[in-house]
Amino acid sequence: MNTLMRFVKDESGATAIEYGLIAAAIGLMLVAVLPGLRTALSGVYTGITTGVGTVSP
Repeated sequence: MNTLMRFVKDESGATAIEYGLIAAAIGLMLVAVLPGLRTALSGVYTGITTGVGTVSP
């Protein structure tokens, strides 16, 4: 019984699990955000290319 109580009170693995959950949440956020960021950056680079192409020497 004493061994079972010690096992129930042991929290040594909780930190690793918490870090794993945080890493998974960050990964999901990146998957959700990066497609929109890609579209925005594509527009920026297209604007720069257009602007540089229209400059006369």
